[in-house]
Formats: sequence, structure tokens, C-alpha cells
Amino acid sequence: MKPGKLALLRLPHVDLEEGKLRPVLLIARVPGDFPDWLVAMVSSRLEQAIPGVDEVIREEDADFPASGLKQSSVIRIGRLAVANAELFLGASGEISGERLAGIRRRIADWILEKEP
Repeated sequence: MKPGKLALLRLPHVDLEEGKLRPVLLIARVPGDFPDWLVAMVSSRLEQAIPGVDEVIREEDADFPASGLKQSSVIRIGRLAVANAELFLGASGEISGERLAGIRRRIADWILEKEP
């Protein structure tokens, strides 16, 4: 696995009940001895996209075919998690390095944003 890959993961719901198998974007490996990854949830529900925060990947985008996604989707930057690589149930594809760099910048900007 490497950053920019889309993997399949059974994500729990916010109430910790077992969720469905969903794609996640591997953003970065977590430092340390464990095979943990910072991931962003991916959804086909485009109406959930938060403008200026989330990343929408559309079927007409150059890197869409390599993503392995079935339809236009939103990479939910505000929905991050840490997951052990042993929980990934395969990979579907990957996004472009340019798109990954933009997502990482957006995450950093969000975290560094000054509170009002």
C-alpha cells in the first residue's frame, strides 16, 4: 500500500456500530512501528461535499479511471480516521499524485486554520 491508493475498509458508524464496506483514501502512513494509515472516507453522495474542504472526483477527471471508483465520488477530508493496514480488504485503484498533494495541503490548511 502507498499514499494515494484507494482501499476497501469496513468503517464503523459514528455510534460504533458495524458499517458497510467502503472505499477510503490512504493519505499517509502513521509514524511508528504499526502498519497504521491516516485515511479519508469516500462517498458517492456528492451532496455531502463541503465546498472548499472536500475533494470531488468526477467521472470526466483524468485520474478517475485509475481510481477504480464506480461513479463520481467525494473524498471526505473532514472525515478522517486511522486504520490498521491489516483491516484493508483490497485496493480499488489510486488517484493522481497532484490530487493527493492538494488534499494533503487542504488538510494542513484546515488544521492550521486560526479559530475566530
